[in-house]
Amino acid sequence: MAITAGMVKELREKTGAGMMDCKKALNATDGNMEAAVEHLREQGLAKAEKKAGRIAAEGLVATKLSDDGKKAAIVEVNSETDFVAKNEQFQTYVAEVADQALTTGAADIEAFLAEESKAEAGKTVKEVLDGKIAIIGENLNIRRFAQMESAAGFVASYIHAGGKIGVLVEVETDVVNDEIKEMGKNVAMQVAAIMPKYTSRDEVSKDYIDHETEILKAQAKNENPDKPDNIIEKMIIGRLNKELKEVCLLDQTYVKAEDGKQTVGKYVEEVAKANSAKIAIKGFIRFETGEGIEKKEENFAEEVAKQMGN
Repeated sequence: MAITAGMVKELREKTGAGMMDCKKALNATDGNMEAAVEHLREQGLAKAEKKAGRIAAEGLVATKLSDDGKKAAIVEVNSETDFVAKNEQFQTYVAEVADQALTTGAADIEAFLAEESKAEAGKTVKEVLDGKIAIIGENLNIRRFAQMESAAGFVASYIHAGGKIGVLVEVETDVVNDEIKEMGKNVAMQVAAIMPKYTSRDEVSKDYIDHETEILKAQAKNENPDKPDNIIEKMIIGRLNKELKEVCLLDQTYVKAEDGKQTVGKYVEEVAKANSAKIAIKGFIRFETGEGIEKKEENFAEEVAKQMGN
């Protein structure tokens, strides 16, 4: 398979590896992008697992909480430009979508769009969306929604950067007061900033552990070809432990820790003890605007020239 400059660029954006290393990896894997990423990781050349196009679309993320704080919804609504995302009319519309999502019984976007709108009686959610597109003059899309509920506690909510990132955290607790609510918000801020994949190690699948172990083993052997297998195994355990501390929320270093060492789990325990409460972080949902959407690259000068007939 012919390796193009675009493929090399994409792999470089995903991994942060050098241009020539990316080209070699693609040649070695016959142009398979995912296999090339794995190849670079095994060689210890991937600096980071970047997700190309994570913020490639505009729009807003919004959350809506029930009056008792036990249920919440989160939505992502996309627009074509950041200019529209900052428009008050669009922001009001996104808030209405979040309100709809709080009480919907829909299991997917198709069903959600087909149900009657709470904001405009007699119209479906899709019909209201089409109306907004006509008024605003830009293509809009309700991309996704999710609900979270806490039977014994509350749901904490946090919106970052004016709606670029939204987070919900389920807090199970037998005491609900201002200090514990603030703790919930702080944990949600942690999720927004550090992007964990799991709440705790209990959620990590065996497949993930096995896969990462193989990657780390290949990496360690490539870096230390003369070391015996028993030493390599110890290195793998240490590296896997370090990785799990990065991807598991409760094991992460708490970003607001004064000593720079306290984990999120220890912070939660500290707040629980201070309030004579039993507290458990049961889960989280994190939406980032445009996450995973690849935006079309456009040349503004060329576009103007086309419209002028040049």
